[in-house]
Amino acid sequence: MAEAKKAYAALLRGVSPMNAKMPELVRCFEAAGFEDVRTVLASGNVVFRARAAALKSLEQRAERAMERELGRGFVTIVRPIDTLRKILDADPYASFRLPAHAKRVVTFLRTPPGKELPLPVTIDGTRILRVIGTEVFTAYVPSPRGAVFMTLLEKTLGKDITTRTWDTVKKLAR
Repeated sequence: MAEAKKAYAALLRGVSPMNAKMPELVRCFEAAGFEDVRTVLASGNVVFRARAAALKSLEQRAERAMERELGRGFVTIVRPIDTLRKILDADPYASFRLPAHAKRVVTFLRTPPGKELPLPVTIDGTRILRVIGTEVFTAYVPSPRGAVFMTLLEKTLGKDITTRTWDTVKKLAR
């Protein structure tokens, strides 16, 4: 009897249509041995099925395949689709009063932060509100200064992270 495959989302840092074509990413993930591979949006989100394995192992397989197939790699953070659904169901923003036009983003880390953050961490209308394990929940109000939230996240957490909007997480969890 064949072993059931589990659904995962790979979140790649720094991918855009300018530096990686989505069909190429699909090919890389298929070359890594993943099944039912598809991209979601054009910003480095790859959904696939694989035998249950340690997330670090899946991340390394994907990164090696991109290096081999594309000649370059992208930081890859993998989450089971079930985990994304649990995050959405728990709605970590529910207990916060956010402006109506605030944007919600989730930052995915490979490992929990090395230190406890004094929450909320704020700068120019951006607030890191909550950290739960390897996910960081931030809200920001768009401003003419651009992506201030990324500056705050990288300054606070480093660059080995990747961030998605709440709406993108919803699309990945479907």
